[in-house]
Amino acid sequence: YVRFHLISPLIQQSAENIVLFDTFVNILAHNLGEPAYEADVAQLEYKLVAGEHGLVIRVKGFNHKLPLLFQLIIDYLSDFSFTPAVFEMITEQLKKTYFNILIKPETLAKDVRLLILEHGRWSMIDKYQTLMNGLSIESLSSFVKAFKSQLFVEGLVQGNFTS
Repeated sequence: YVRFHLISPLIQQSAENIVLFDTFVNILAHNLGEPAYEADVAQLEYKLVAGEHGLVIRVKGFNHKLPLLFQLIIDYLSDFSFTPAVFEMITEQLKKTYFNILIKPETLAKDVRLLILEHGRWSMIDKYQTLMNGLSIESLSSFVKAFKSQLFVEGLVQGNFTS
């Protein structure tokens, strides 16, 4: 079991940064779909989670091939690229996801409660409005570059691993 948290102070600076971060993580997951398929067949699991303060990479499975899967994820992260078609597809999916959160009273109430309790939190309405106003491909590219330049990493490795 390997878990790394890539923390960046850049994410919480604005609602636009949070939306750009969500877009980045979704495109990264999309890009990994095909190359990581073989790992899935070999019973290795991975998950990319857009946390509040950074990207959480979780990998688990048999230890002899786990480093290869983790290296694949890091390679795709470091050489991040996307096409305009993928960018459009992911932003449309995010619009639907954000809208679905906004139309459910229990999730909206949770969001409002957390907005009141947490200092510096951006509401789902702010994120949805930012996304509806439109994101540019250039803003995503510059965000990803800035994100990768301001990272702090925490990691945990558990199980039958050699040093």
